[in-house]
Amino acid sequence: MSGHQTTINKSDKLKGVCYDIRGPVLREAHRLEDEGHRVIKLNIGNPAPFGFEAPEELLQDVIHNLPDSTGYCHSKGLFPARKAVMQYTQTKGIENVTVDDIIIGNGVSELIVMAMQALLNYGDEVLLPAPDYPLWTAAVRLSGGNPVHYLCDEKQDWQPALDDLRSKITDRTRAMVIINPNNPTGANYDKALLQEMLEIAREHDLIVFADEIYDKILYDGEVHHSIASMADDLLFITFNGLSKNYRAAGFRAGWMVISGAKYRAENYIEGLDMLASMRLCANVPSQHAIQTALGGFQSIGDLVLPTGRLGRQRDKAWDMLSSIPGVSCVKPKSALYLFPRLDPKVFPFQDDEAFALDLLRQEKVLIVQGTAFNWPDPDHFRVVFLPRMDDLQDSIGRIANYLDRIRKK
Repeated sequence: MSGHQTTINKSDKLKGVCYDIRGPVLREAHRLEDEGHRVIKLNIGNPAPFGFEAPEELLQDVIHNLPDSTGYCHSKGLFPARKAVMQYTQTKGIENVTVDDIIIGNGVSELIVMAMQALLNYGDEVLLPAPDYPLWTAAVRLSGGNPVHYLCDEKQDWQPALDDLRSKITDRTRAMVIINPNNPTGANYDKALLQEMLEIAREHDLIVFADEIYDKILYDGEVHHSIASMADDLLFITFNGLSKNYRAAGFRAGWMVISGAKYRAENYIEGLDMLASMRLCANVPSQHAIQTALGGFQSIGDLVLPTGRLGRQRDKAWDMLSSIPGVSCVKPKSALYLFPRLDPKVFPFQDDEAFALDLLRQEKVLIVQGTAFNWPDPDHFRVVFLPRMDDLQDSIGRIANYLDRIRKK
């Protein structure tokens, strides 16, 4: 036995990679729960624990097909599932998509990493919104690329600030990521703005990655526009899945759709096919839910009505947060989140993770700090409005009590 043992370190590829939605604050929440405390979790968009159940027919289809789901399937996914996704793209106005242009993944998360790994060389840059869903930033870094964040403008309902976006483009920029509807802000982008983003992508020959996982969770009669339906001269990769619209996050059933200028991307698409084959296939049982989900009754439509559970909880959470002195919040038009702002004159936080930890320890409420979403200043936090009304009122009341104690008088 050698007396000298070196420390085993994580790879350099993980430098700068973080996913703080499940980071140190969540670990502290688990510690408090182990001590017997009840923590109200406003930290993660996971519908099932809050009583948002997947449609019964999805479960029945998975159960019915379980005996035939024990083997590998085609590396891109089951044919009926991909066919259903293809037909869905037609309803969204995305043209010339074939079954072969669709890859099913173990959730959108796996496919985002796959799309970045297949594309990026060291030093390539990808434009990402700030705030963003942080997996995007992590996937770009893990793939050897440099994430470059363009600001979204809170005063304009969190629409992307196009002047800032233009100023971030260099000769290393390969792609633009559009998260619409947006997590964490709840913004739903205007069609005219998407047209302008297309013009920028066209001018600089950028690939457009469109994360549209919340495209059915829309309030107040909002309409979602798939950016891939608005042009065919650029390469588009559109991501969606069952996690949010169908409350089946644990199924890990997502898909990517390749559309537009596919003829210019044969080599890249070959890389995607190779990575899809390397993981053999996505999990087979949950793929049986995709056709039923996309073709069946869209129960999400009732939930987002003003009288629906999501609609009512959004309104209550927004009303309560907006009424806290020193807190302002853009009312979300989509998704499951609020991204309130803490007035720095009233709450001069230097470290928003320390704020989130202190709130957790004092009030047993778990939120995610704004910088976890690559927002540059420590003046925002994200709240999930999935908990039932009584828990939601209780938890936001606790946030109000905490902020009242520490407010600069």
